Formats: sequence, C-alpha cells, structure tokens
Amino acid sequence: MPPKILIVDDHEVVREGVKTLIKRSRPQWVICGEAKNAQEAIQASRTLQPDVTVLDITMPGMSGLEAASLIYASGSRVLMFTMHESEHLATDVYEAGAQGFVLKSQAAKDLIRAIERLLGGGTFFGSEFNPPENLSGQLPPSGNLGGSSSNGGASPFRSS
Repeated sequence: MPPKILIVDDHEVVREGVKTLIKRSRPQWVICGEAKNAQEAIQASRTLQPDVTVLDITMPGMSGLEAASLIYASGSRVLMFTMHESEHLATDVYEAGAQGFVLKSQAAKDLIRAIERLLGGGTFFGSEFNPPENLSGQLPPSGNLGGSSSNGGASPFRSS
C-alpha cells in the first residue's frame, strides 16, 4: 500500500506547491487529504489515517505545534513545515511531539527526503543538523509534551 500524506497549511498556494513537489518526485505516494487549519488537520488525521502529516506551524487559531501531539496520537508521523527560522525551532518542534521540520525555503531540497525519513521511522530536523545532537538526552521522548519550552515562551511559533 502506498504511503498516504496529509498536507496542512492555511495558504492554498503552499498546499498546491507541496502536492506538486510530491507528485513530481514520488507519484506513487497518495495525497490523502488537505486541511487549512489545525482543527481540520486533527479531524482529517483521525479520519484519513495518513502515514505522514506535513503541518504548517503558523496558522490562525491553534498553531501546528499545538496540534502536533494530537495528530501524532492519531497514528500519523508529523513533519512541521515553516518559513520561520529560529535557534529554538528544533527544540520547539521536538517538544511538540513532531518527528521533524522542513523550512519552506528549503522545501525543494529537503521535503521529499524528510518525508522518506519519517516514513522509515526516523526524524528530520532540518538540513543542517539532523538528528539534533544537541537535543538528545535532554528532552522528553517524541510525542510527550513534558511542559513548556526552555525559551521562556519567546518562540514566534506559539499562539498566545
């Protein structure tokens, strides 16, 4: 059975771009659905049972980071997709229970490789530092929210 991918972003043009990248590189993969916000993503992950959810971080309402653990709990591995670079990004993504992230600026280079890594049971924490050696041993296991980030809430990815 081919892998099923759920794409979540509040911008239609981004969802279309991700679909195009995937279909061009891995036509055997199935885009099982799309969602434009975190609530839709949570429901779609429960209904569609994707193998990997490509999840935008910054969306209206609930952020992708807030939704990641719920989507992971439904059985989907979670790849965060963001345009925001931050020194705390890997930590925020890891603490949210996601298995990795790709910067939108690096999507053409990293997206397929990252999805493949997640489909294989691995992680993908950006091109530059994978796996996040600076995180191992100091954070809770993936999927466990273990409390707030050590950055004092200064992350641009958390909604207030």
